[in-house]
Amino acid sequence: MTAPRIFVGLGANLGDAAGTVRAVFDELAALEGTELVARSSLYRSAPVDAQGPDFINAVAELRSTREPLALLESLQAIEARHQRQRPYRNAPRTLDLDLLFVGDLGLNSARLVLPHPRLHLRAFVLEPLLELAPDWSHPALGALATWRAGTADQAIERLA
Repeated sequence: MTAPRIFVGLGANLGDAAGTVRAVFDELAALEGTELVARSSLYRSAPVDAQGPDFINAVAELRSTREPLALLESLQAIEARHQRQRPYRNAPRTLDLDLLFVGDLGLNSARLVLPHPRLHLRAFVLEPLLELAPDWSHPALGALATWRAGTADQAIERLA
């Protein structure tokens, strides 16, 4: 059985956000049973439903033999190593890792919802995700490229 395509959203807006995001790609590649297949460009975006400085965002494509909840725990451990604090909802952060897709798996538990429930509403997720997988479809919403127009008012810039 082939491991599913997994997409993880990366974001940071405190400290050396770009340096953190770049370093986390390597940390994802080092996870047991996991291969980093591709990394998107870095993007600068204004906060959405949040405050603070602009974010640096990216998406990683992984293949992993790990179960989704085990992978989530590993992502949260990486966030903790980067001093992620959660003082209030949508607070500025040193690192945010979101499990976006695990293949076409649908999951709705108290700890994890897959696919990520708001990914289609956020340019900072859609742009780097579509860079890696331009034809990717959401099992319920269809082709993600069709959702781009709905995020046109969100400031985002691809970095060199």
